[in-house]
Amino acid sequence: MNTSVSAVLFTSKTLANGEHPLMLRLTKNRKLKYVSLHLSLAPQYWDASKGRPRRHCPDREKIIALIERKINEYEQQIIEFKTNQRDYTLHTLVDKASAKVVRQTVGEYLSAYIQRLNGENRIGNAMTFTHLKTALQRCFGSLDFYFIDIDHDFLRKFEMWLRTQAHYSDNSIGIRFRSLRALYNQAISDNLIKKANYPFDTFKVSRFKEATAKRAISKEDIMRLVNLDVRTLTKYPKPFLALSKDLFLFSYLGCGINLTDMLHLKYCDLTGDRVTFNRQKTGKLITFRLQPAAVDILRKYMKAEHNSDDYIFPCLKRTIHVTAEQQYARVKRVTKLVNRYLKMIGEYLKFPIPLTTYVARHSFATVLKRSGVSTSIISESLGHSSEKITQIYLDSFENSQIDEAMSNLL
Repeated sequence: MNTSVSAVLFTSKTLANGEHPLMLRLTKNRKLKYVSLHLSLAPQYWDASKGRPRRHCPDREKIIALIERKINEYEQQIIEFKTNQRDYTLHTLVDKASAKVVRQTVGEYLSAYIQRLNGENRIGNAMTFTHLKTALQRCFGSLDFYFIDIDHDFLRKFEMWLRTQAHYSDNSIGIRFRSLRALYNQAISDNLIKKANYPFDTFKVSRFKEATAKRAISKEDIMRLVNLDVRTLTKYPKPFLALSKDLFLFSYLGCGINLTDMLHLKYCDLTGDRVTFNRQKTGKLITFRLQPAAVDILRKYMKAEHNSDDYIFPCLKRTIHVTAEQQYARVKRVTKLVNRYLKMIGEYLKFPIPLTTYVARHSFATVLKRSGVSTSIISESLGHSSEKITQIYLDSFENSQIDEAMSNLL
């Protein structure tokens, strides 16, 4: 027998103010169960024949929206039971449907999610969601709304504010929306909202993508950088200038390793001619063979007396930068300084694009591709949108294939 779900005014109970509770009535096999909607109405505002408020009822549209949403939640659960050929009672129906709708505001959930990321030492990711939280707060004035409120109109309003009030570029808008979409997906996993309410099927985040400027230099330009004596660029010695050049070349020679992971490399990550580490951003295990030129760079900074947990490059100190927050702040400062010196080097060599650590990652991929290396091993780009896919491709091949491909770098 089918189960029916309808809204009723529970006139069997009268509250002190003379109103009656508004409830859902579930019926199956002639058995009834009532579920409170946590609202009450005076009888003159309720149309029993239609199961909805009358036209002159205060907040009529909001009450109708609540009724329809709650009925839909139970009907979706009934469909799920039937699809899986599972029998159920009204009690199990209520328990299952109720468990999928947790009353928690987006602000509460977002704050807890940021705290979770910080607890996992994913400081960079936590900062991204902190920026999302700030933008939402500024746009809507409050975070006291629910995931069910995030619909197409909500997203359009947020986009308009980011574009006209915050004056963000498409790329910056895309970062905020990808973060919001990731948060929504996590909320679905945590049973905070149902997939049926998902707004990103119609609101496409992929359109917030500007044409990416060229971010790679040629092998010939790499060789000019290798042969450059940076001491000739300044009147007085600047050790950080030489370090910036070495970090760029080590990234280029080291599978496009990013600056954060380079600065976190420890002596214990080296085994023979291989380096093995877990990415700071994703925790994924990375391993590659060190090219001779990369070994030479490391030897410049390695100390005879060291602890296995010491950092190789002289930017992080094991005894000073203890917490993930301290490490994140230090890496951020070093990144800014390194990119400033790399820009100076690039301008001196008259490179066609500004030199940054990110250029090393792109150049690694581009030079290998132009050398005839299969695009199945190295994808077109190492940008944020394809970095995950690129890593999946790299993981699917034997280390020997990648090692052989890397012999084309110089």
